[in-house]
Amino acid sequence: MTAISSYARALAVATGNAAPTATVRHAHLSARPFVLVPLTLAGEANAPLAAMVGTARDEATLLLVAQPRNRDLRFAFADQLAEIMLPHVLGFAAATEELTNGPRSLDAPQLIVPNPAGVEFVRLFARSTRFRSTEGEYAVAPSVPVLGRWLTFFAERAEIPGSSLMLAVTDLLGLHWATGQSALEDANLAALLGWIDPPPGVRGAAAARLAEDPRHCPPAGPTTDPGFDTEQLAPAIAAYDTAVAATVADPAAAAADPAAGRAGVARAVTRLENLLRTQLQPTWDLVWRALDLLGGLPAGASVPARWETDRARYTGFHTYMVEEGLPQARRDGAVTAARRLNRIEQAQAGYDADRAFDDPLVMAQHRVTGEAFSGIVVAVERDRRIPNGRGKGRLVTRPLLTVRTEDPVRLTVGAKVVASSRRRQECVIQAIDVPPAGGGLLITLEARSGMGRSAAPAPGTVAEVGESLCYSAVLADGVRSAPMPDTADTPWTHGGPPEPYEPTEKDTAEAWE
Repeated sequence: MTAISSYARALAVATGNAAPTATVRHAHLSARPFVLVPLTLAGEANAPLAAMVGTARDEATLLLVAQPRNRDLRFAFADQLAEIMLPHVLGFAAATEELTNGPRSLDAPQLIVPNPAGVEFVRLFARSTRFRSTEGEYAVAPSVPVLGRWLTFFAERAEIPGSSLMLAVTDLLGLHWATGQSALEDANLAALLGWIDPPPGVRGAAAARLAEDPRHCPPAGPTTDPGFDTEQLAPAIAAYDTAVAATVADPAAAAADPAAGRAGVARAVTRLENLLRTQLQPTWDLVWRALDLLGGLPAGASVPARWETDRARYTGFHTYMVEEGLPQARRDGAVTAARRLNRIEQAQAGYDADRAFDDPLVMAQHRVTGEAFSGIVVAVERDRRIPNGRGKGRLVTRPLLTVRTEDPVRLTVGAKVVASSRRRQECVIQAIDVPPAGGGLLITLEARSGMGRSAAPAPGTVAEVGESLCYSAVLADGVRSAPMPDTADTPWTHGGPPEPYEPTEKDTAEAWE
């Protein structure tokens, strides 16, 4: 937690309403997001109970597992989800643009879940479906393993900072507003929105307290309220089990009047549907309300470029699914895991830099810690030329800028910095001085790039006296890593070269009750 975010939380407590911590939106929002609000059965490992899915606020589809302990019903649920989700996901691959390194989709699907627990549900549900066999014992519908592989792709992209292919709404809201409650309480979507967007005449703190009452606002999932489980859900599932058992206990009666048996089961299913809709619909509405709030913020300048990367990753995985389509391995090898970690660290560094340069409120966090400073240019030596250090008497243009700042500066001579409004021009701090009259600091900077190729800097490429600039040492290339070996050269200390991955029966092994 930074000083700015701490202040924002204290301000939220004092005012009773959430305080903004961003001036722009730091994620892409699709015009057609695929919203998934899942529910799971308590006491079971990621057993799906129900889900509300769709791409429009008023077009929600309720999917149900009447008896979550029944593996056949679980995979029937997966098949139903695949029938809705896969056409949406695959449809974005139809329109592409041709680039030098191959085609790239013009757009990509975006999966939205209420909270991080929803992301975890997707990850675990994907693992339980992507290895399933479509033949032999315990065969599943052909769409089920395909769905699992796509869900795994989305869950893996959710780990990458700055990616917008899969977003948890509570995380996204927490990135743009600070509340007067704990981070754990912020995971409750209803309470979080209570702070950010309370009803007219109600303070955010009061709205959040009301939202925490499960009788007023059911939990955002995927877990359900224990009171609801005991008082309503358990009797409804028991009624379904009784109705199914009745059709099995007396086969003669069921054969004589099959409609009566089906009607009993249908009534039990309808009861469960109505019951679970009361738990899912409020969260469904909250997700769309949150997307409306986030959509009201202008997108940050770096958001389109990151979405281009997401589109490229989607196109690449779609091509992989068409050409090979093998399920992702259950565990990464040593080199693969190291590369994944490095990608995440590089993405985090780039995302932190993008957010800071896009948003003055985020940059303020770095100014408070002395990693950035804002000031006025008081002197410019525009045509300064010095030897390039490579001999032959060649000179290079290296203008000097002097910036007067009142900010606390913790940077040292030699540090590389970039201005928010001049990101292509890298500067190096040459001196940090206290002016004779006192009051702030004088920072002397040497500009080393972004001035064109001619001997004289191109017009507009060097700051003018009186210009206000904000320089920061938060650079996208701040994370470096040593070269990694090829997978075939994995050292013996890490298990040696792994065997080529091929799905086996062990991948699908799971204890079913």
